[in-house]
Amino acid sequence: MEIVKKQRYLHIAIILIVIFMDFFSDYVYGGMDGFLRNFQAPLNFTRIIMYTATFAVYFLNFYLVCPYTLKKKYYLRFFLGVIILIVVFGQIRYFLEEVVLFHFTGNHNYYEESRKFFFYTVDNSFFAFKGILYSTLLYVFYEYITNQNRIFQLELDYKKAELNFLKSQLEPHFLFNTLNTFYTELIDTQPNTAKDIHRLCELLRYVTYEAEQEMMPLEKEIKFIEDYIYLHRKRFEDTMFLEYNLEGTIDNQVVPSLMFIHFVENIFKHGVINDRQNPAKISIIITGKEVIVTTENLISKSEKYNHNGIGKENLKRRLFAIYKDNFDFQSEEIDGKFTTLLKLPLIKKL
Repeated sequence: MEIVKKQRYLHIAIILIVIFMDFFSDYVYGGMDGFLRNFQAPLNFTRIIMYTATFAVYFLNFYLVCPYTLKKKYYLRFFLGVIILIVVFGQIRYFLEEVVLFHFTGNHNYYEESRKFFFYTVDNSFFAFKGILYSTLLYVFYEYITNQNRIFQLELDYKKAELNFLKSQLEPHFLFNTLNTFYTELIDTQPNTAKDIHRLCELLRYVTYEAEQEMMPLEKEIKFIEDYIYLHRKRFEDTMFLEYNLEGTIDNQVVPSLMFIHFVENIFKHGVINDRQNPAKISIIITGKEVIVTTENLISKSEKYNHNGIGKENLKRRLFAIYKDNFDFQSEEIDGKFTTLLKLPLIKKL
């Protein structure tokens, strides 16, 4: 909201500057009489029409062309968008000046031959370029400021998370050494229990050491999720009802570290997993371009679940910092059932 307000003020400032520059030019070339003529009847409708066309393409470029071209680095599309805006400028001016104004005054600003589409458009391209240039520079400036704020916020969040993580650590080396001792003692007499300990060890090691990076291989993230689900199955045994589905080919893609666990962990924290008739569901579908994660579960009556909480906002902020608008995250609660959907574009590891 603050950014929108600042944008509004800058738009107004640019409009006033453009008008002031024109009035100042009248003063330079025509003196005070030339300046005051702008406020005398009849009004300079030609100039008003020029302002209308200029700021029409100004706002079209800022709010439509730039976000769908420059933001996604489609530079050829931006060039084509500029050409379309030049045509739009010419058509707005032509309609207001050569049709509407002519209807009331009976005078054309352009002689007949120069009112042909091609000549009229090319002749007006110079005037159209002013509004396009101002709006493009302002958009690039705002994108730079937004990206800097996004990077700063991401670094701040990372430092906070790192600090909280360090506070929560209780001699991880001691923990791993102890678990490895149990594993060694049980591998011969109770191999299944030893393998479970090894799996727990791998899960803890991933969280403690490996997942400190921003992006991790998709293969490791999915293995982490599967280990997490497996250990919960061991914990609840026959009283846990959860359907897990994995489709697609895992290649050398990377995704944000510890991203999927947010959705899985919520099922075990706030969901019902002991209802045979309504099992919780986790689905991970990998396509050529994206990974789609969906979950579905009944909400435990003992939990006051808030799906608009801090966790969701932090997650969306992290996703936006990494992917900007190129992701889809949805969640909703209907009739005591909570569902989530996450779509992320897959990035190939170099």
